[in-house]
Amino acid sequence: MSQSELFWNATLEEMKDGYTEDANRYTCLLCGEQIEKGVIYPQGKVLYEASRFIRLHVEQQHGSVFEYLVGLDKKFTGLTEHQTTLLRHFYTGMSDKEIQEEMGIGSSSTIRHHRFVLKEKERQAKTLLAIMELLKEKDQNAPAFVTPHKHATMVDDRYSVTTEEQTKILEKYFTQGLNGPIVKFPPKEKQRIVILRAIVERFDEAAVYTEKEMNGILKEIHEDFVLLRRYLIEYGFFDRKADGSAYWVKK
Repeated sequence: MSQSELFWNATLEEMKDGYTEDANRYTCLLCGEQIEKGVIYPQGKVLYEASRFIRLHVEQQHGSVFEYLVGLDKKFTGLTEHQTTLLRHFYTGMSDKEIQEEMGIGSSSTIRHHRFVLKEKERQAKTLLAIMELLKEKDQNAPAFVTPHKHATMVDDRYSVTTEEQTKILEKYFTQGLNGPIVKFPPKEKQRIVILRAIVERFDEAAVYTEKEMNGILKEIHEDFVLLRRYLIEYGFFDRKADGSAYWVKK
C-alpha cells in the first residue's frame, strides 16, 4: 500500500495521532517513516522504545498533526482559506476578541458565528462518515476506486479510476511489465495519471534526485523524459527546487 493510500485508509484516531500501527512497525502517516517494533532508538542521550519514538518523530519532524491537516489543500479539507486561518487561531487558544483584533474583521460576535459554522461542518462530516460506513456494509456493487495521491491537483473526474480500470491501463501501456518502458504516453488525462502513479514507484520516497539522476530513470521508461518530468511536477507527484537542481517525491 502506498503512503498516500495508507493516509486515506487510516482511522480517525490514527489520523489524529499521525501514525498507524501493525504487528511489526509504526508508520508515520505524514511522511511514511517506519519505526520497527522491538528496537530501541537513541535521540541525543536518551533511548526510546518504538511506541514513544514514533510520537517523538511526529512532534519533531512535523510540528503538529493539526497543522499538517489544516495545511492540506481545500479539495481535501473542504475549508476556505479564511476558515483555515480561524482554525489556526482557535488552536492556539486565542479568545474571540483577540482573534477579531488580530484579523481585523467584524466583532467578537462575528468570530462566534464562524465557530458555529465550523461546528455545523463538523456535524455534517460526522453524519456523512456514518452514512458511508453503513453504506459499505450494504453496497455490494460499489467498485473499488484508486485513492488520489495527497498532492493531487484539481481532483475531479480524471481521478475517478477503479482498480479494474487501473489494471487494464497499466497492462495496455506497460506491455513488458511495470519495470519496463511504456509504449507511449497516453493522450487522456485519466490514463496519464495512472501511468504517472506507476512511474513514481520507481523512485525512492526518501531520496532527493538531481535532474540528471531523474532523467536517467525516466529515460528507461519513455524517450521523452522531459515530458514525463514536467507532468510529474504538474500533477503533484514530485516537487523540485526553483532552479531545477533537486527533485523529490511529494509526501
